[in-house]
Parts: sequence; structure tokens; C-alpha cells
Amino acid sequence: MKLITPELGLFVWNLVAFLIVFLILKKFAWKPILKGLKERETNISNAISSAEKVRAEMAQLKSENEALLAKAREERGIMLREAKEATDKMLADGKEKAKAEYDRIVADAQQTIQQQKNAALIDVKNAMGKLVTEVVEKILHRELSNKTEQEKYIKQLADEVKLN
Repeated sequence: MKLITPELGLFVWNLVAFLIVFLILKKFAWKPILKGLKERETNISNAISSAEKVRAEMAQLKSENEALLAKAREERGIMLREAKEATDKMLADGKEKAKAEYDRIVADAQQTIQQQKNAALIDVKNAMGKLVTEVVEKILHRELSNKTEQEKYIKQLADEVKLN
């Protein structure tokens, strides 16, 4: 029970020792401790304010990034649209050129066919003219007195023409 209820002498000496330690701490340690606490408080408040500035800057950068992304998406859409339009135009131009080339080739082919047809007709007419001339010459060289012989000879000439 002595430890729970100390005597008056022990209490006084403990009080004197506490006051001596308190005065020594007050004289030598109190000001540096308060100065250190004040510096720490200042550092903490500076750190908090700089963290808030950084947070505000980050929020601003985030909004700028979002704006840049939106602008980039818009530009990408425009570029894609322009590329599609250019592709469509190129395809349309290619189709038009192919159609024009097709029409030109068909017209040239028709013209060539017509020329060849005309040349063939001329050749046939010339051949027929020569043939008729030859037949007439042969008929005139032969004696035309006998009518049956004349018919027989014309038939023979017609058969020869068919064979050639």
C-alpha cells in the first residue's frame, strides 16, 4: 500500500524533481520543441496547399486531355469521311472512264465490223461481177444456135460455180 498512497516526503521530493526538470526543459528545450512544431506545422500546411495545387492542375490537365481526345476523335471522323468521299469519287471516276473506254471500244469494233462487212460485200460484188463476166464470155464464145445445148451449158456453168 505504500506505493498506492505515498508519504508526504516522497511527494515533495518528486514535486521538486519534476519542477527542476520542468524548468530545465523550459529554459533549454521548450523553445526548440515549439520551433520544430511550428516548422512542422508550416511544412504540413505547405504540403497540403501544394497537393491541392497539384490536384487542381491534374484536374485541369485531365479536362484538357479529354478536350484533346474529343478533338482528335472529331478530326479522325472528318479524315475518315474525307477518305471515304475521295475513295467514292475515285471509284466513280474509274467507272466513268471504264464506261467511256467501253463505249469507245464498242464503237471502234462496230466501225471495224461495218468496214469489214462493206469490204466483204465489195469483194463479193467484184467476184460476182467477174463470174458473170466469165460466164457471159463463155456463152458468147460458144455457138448459141441450139437452145437445149445452151440450157445444158448454163446448167453446167452453174454447177461449176457452186463447186468453187
